[in-house]
Amino acid sequence: MLQKVATTGVDLDTVYDQTLQRIREQKGDRSRLGMEVLMWVSHAERPLRIDELCHALAVEIEATDLDPENIRPQDTVLGSCLGLAVVDKETSQVRLIHYTLQEYLSRSGVLPDAHRTLGQTCLTYLNYEQVKRIPADNVSNLEKFPFLEYSSLHWGRHAKIERSHHAKSLVLDLLNQFDHHISSVLLAKRICPSWLGPLSHRPFPGLHCASYFGIDEVITTWIEMESYNINQRDFMGVTPLSRAAWQGNQAAVALLLTRDDIGPNEPDNYGATPLWGASFNGHEGVVRLLLARDDVDPHKPDGDGETPLLGASFNGHEGVVRLLLARDDIGPNEPHNYGATPLWGASFNGHEGVVRLLLARDDVDPNMPDNHGGTPLWWASRRGHEGVVRLLLARDDVNPKRPDKDGQTPLWCASFNGHEGVVSQLLARDDVNPDKPDNDGQTPLSCASSNGHEGVVRLLLARDDIGPNEPDNYGATPLWGASFNGHEGVVRLLLARDDVDPNMPDNHGGTPLWWASRRGHEGVVRLLLARDDVNPKRPDKDGQTPLWCASFNGHEGVVSQLLARDDVNPDKPDNDGQTPLSCASSNGHEGVVRLLLARDDVDPDQPNNYGRTPLDIAATGRHWPIVALLQPRITPVSHLD
Repeated sequence: MLQKVATTGVDLDTVYDQTLQRIREQKGDRSRLGMEVLMWVSHAERPLRIDELCHALAVEIEATDLDPENIRPQDTVLGSCLGLAVVDKETSQVRLIHYTLQEYLSRSGVLPDAHRTLGQTCLTYLNYEQVKRIPADNVSNLEKFPFLEYSSLHWGRHAKIERSHHAKSLVLDLLNQFDHHISSVLLAKRICPSWLGPLSHRPFPGLHCASYFGIDEVITTWIEMESYNINQRDFMGVTPLSRAAWQGNQAAVALLLTRDDIGPNEPDNYGATPLWGASFNGHEGVVRLLLARDDVDPHKPDGDGETPLLGASFNGHEGVVRLLLARDDIGPNEPHNYGATPLWGASFNGHEGVVRLLLARDDVDPNMPDNHGGTPLWWASRRGHEGVVRLLLARDDVNPKRPDKDGQTPLWCASFNGHEGVVSQLLARDDVNPDKPDNDGQTPLSCASSNGHEGVVRLLLARDDIGPNEPDNYGATPLWGASFNGHEGVVRLLLARDDVDPNMPDNHGGTPLWWASRRGHEGVVRLLLARDDVNPKRPDKDGQTPLWCASFNGHEGVVSQLLARDDVNPDKPDNDGQTPLSCASSNGHEGVVRLLLARDDVDPDQPNNYGRTPLDIAATGRHWPIVALLQPRITPVSHLD
């Protein structure tokens, strides 16, 4: 079809018009079936699998049970829409042939009342006797009801978009028995996937479901029943008002608040109130309704000590933050149990607008740390939120060098994570020490070098007050860290400095070259060996040289570079007497053995401190190709008379 459009120049709308006309002209009920397929595929809340679609099409809205004979074969279902819908082979999901068809169906009006039909179909299915008889604890065995999950989770969306008197009747039929209906379990698991309790012990009442979806007509019916407990809790301890508030169903919240006995501050099992949920999710209209009540506590925290303002700030809901800050009884510095304040939360997630609102308050403390000592600036720097950092540094009372409990400053954090823009801002301050180490002695330059952040390293090296050889508590210098991790660009930047010592070892004696050789970073080894002042034979405290390490780990490229040096002893043993040839033989590195045996100054008979030769070691390890290489080089043993 699309190929025809490309070759003939006919516009897509014309092709779709013609194809729909052909669908309508099909004989029997194939015409109706074809249009219903397009309706479901284009208006469903998520892509339907082919088995789900076949069952949905089999539903008769006036029936009380599903007739198995109505379930059409998949080929018949797909064939009825003349190629406009296809099945994805990997997912078994039905989709329209092209995204332009979705656009065409949306604007053409050829599928009127689609959501009303889909909603009534879902509700009819859920009210079928076969479905109502499914035990509530049988969610793991629903293969015979493939349409059950979709209808349980999405009927409310369709019913809310296009309402009808019949749909309302179906909703009431369903919700009057919802406490023990299988669909309530499926919906509960959607809301809280980790919930494992049986429905009979933690009910999800009908009013909660209506509040969740925002079905106002049904809520009105329940509200008029004065004997109904309007504050009844569901399986999570949530009231109907909280359910509606969390979902942002403003009209439902307004209806529920008309009850005199409503509890507007009732927390759920986790301590979250209706205002907390609405604030956390950014539902301004609901927040406004709740704050208009004199009996709503705008500062009530959840079980973790998180207030509505903190939740709104953390998620960047500027409108809600503005509403809450307009209250005189709001504490803008109130931390939760882990020490995070509203400004902390907004800074952590980079919400500049919220940060601006909070900093406009005279009573906001911009330096208030969390329980581990991380301030708003610390976290904004760590996560690279340049705009937030700029706003915070514009405050005279912000401390830009305050570390957390590990001694890591904002500059340290920004350097560690490679946030050049933040590093630039912090280095522009006169009161920031660019060489301040953390509790492990690692400086900003060290951590930037270890992580390969060339741009940050360049910024730091431009400072006169940087110590490029400063070791951490384990003796690791910036060059050590870059060499250890194979960051050639950083190594190049550091070696361009005259004041960098390329041989400075860590506490165990491992130099930058030693570690680059051990880890097989050929490019770094090449850069280091190009320096005249690099010692290529310096061992660590165990007597292991760079060549020994490269041989042990089978890094042929590094071994080749080191063997090309005149000042490298290819037979230098470690403290246990094991030579490079011995350890290469032990680990089965055939290529390294070949390189070493090509040297005239390598002794293939040299034993280690335990009397074992390379041949003995290779044979013990069953490295037979290496045994074959070594045997011709072994000096024959003389037999004495």
